[in-house]
Amino acid sequence: MVDSFHAYLKAVRVSPRKARLVVDLIRGKHVQEALDILKFTNKKTAPILAKMVHSAISNATSKATVDVDNLIVSAVFVNEGPMFKRFMPRAQGRAFPIRKRSSHIKIELSELR
Repeated sequence: MVDSFHAYLKAVRVSPRKARLVVDLIRGKHVQEALDILKFTNKKTAPILAKMVHSAISNATSKATVDVDNLIVSAVFVNEGPMFKRFMPRAQGRAFPIRKRSSHIKIELSELR
């Protein structure tokens, strides 16, 4: 059985669609390669994901005897979180809805054997 180590982050103020663009870059990569990719990615989600990867690595090292060099990002999920609903006034007394989206992000690391 392969051990997996998780990190969760809920209600991040980034839309899921934009977060999935960055998440797709690191899925299936080695941990160090994923961190290098995130370091040079110019998106709002990149530093958030880098902190999550570091958190998952520390979870792995504290819970079991794991070689960090053999860890890969096995799964990353971005789900829709709660949405703030606002209204923008428009011409002739109308109001248009504005949906400020948020995300729930889960990172799963597993060890190659």
